[in-house]
Amino acid sequence: MNGRVGAVGLGLLGSALTGTLLERGFDVYGFDLDPQRRTEFEQRGGRAVDSVAAVAESADRLLLALPTSEISRTVCLGQDGIATAAQAGTVVMDATTARPSDSVAISRALAEHGVDYLDTAISGSSAMAWQRDIVVMAGGSSDALERVRPVLETAARSVRHVGGPGAGARTKLIVNLMLGAHRVVLAEALVLGEQAGVDLDVLLETLKDSAAYSKAMDGWGARMVTGDHDNPMSRIRQHAKDVRLILEEGQAAGSPLWMASTVAQVLAVAQAQGLGDADNSGVIAVFRALAAATQPQQEPPPA
Repeated sequence: MNGRVGAVGLGLLGSALTGTLLERGFDVYGFDLDPQRRTEFEQRGGRAVDSVAAVAESADRLLLALPTSEISRTVCLGQDGIATAAQAGTVVMDATTARPSDSVAISRALAEHGVDYLDTAISGSSAMAWQRDIVVMAGGSSDALERVRPVLETAARSVRHVGGPGAGARTKLIVNLMLGAHRVVLAEALVLGEQAGVDLDVLLETLKDSAAYSKAMDGWGARMVTGDHDNPMSRIRQHAKDVRLILEEGQAAGSPLWMASTVAQVLAVAQAQGLGDADNSGVIAVFRALAAATQPQQEPPPA
């Protein structure tokens, strides 16, 4: 099975990760609840199967890319899940943005079945994953990590072991805290420039060249300028879920999260505007709407 990898979850991130592995010669068996995702996976050269159990029976290195850690728990521990179908010695690589306590619980439960679990959280969007411009932050045993390192290093430009079970998920939340704040402040800055009459293309390139630079400008800046929030690299509703987990983690750790609280409010407004499924660049629409609403009312023309 050295060249085989199993995958559960073939959405934006799962498609990019498995696509990269397929391009580099891995034999990938995949499952997703959405038949269209399975068809697209087969068109890229993957081997679609009809259940989680079938994935677990096909390979001893399993990659998960799922919407929530609750779904990860079901995939790993539910009926006909990985725990009952996988052979001893299997390693699970979970790229889901997860609640750290869930990652710890899944790891302990799978260990009882002889299966190793790594919370291999990803820093980077699905578009960046297609370019292998992502960082894997792995929590779990170093031995398990070494057994799957060839898979992860094929898909990512960097693989970092950040600690024991749950450490990868926790580090991902910290990364996403900063990334979300960067996007929001970029949106705010661009709207300030827009309202002040500054050329936004020039402003964005200047910001990229300045001390204020962040990678958020590369990934979302142009889309903010043009207002193109379709065909998402990552969705507003997904980041809102991440921020809820960040706030939970801050409360549990006793750490103040003023910036995360502000980002949560911006995302809530964006979803209220119907932008939940839009690309995360869509946060600029919140600031544009507020700017329009706060413009001074013109005096009516004289009769």
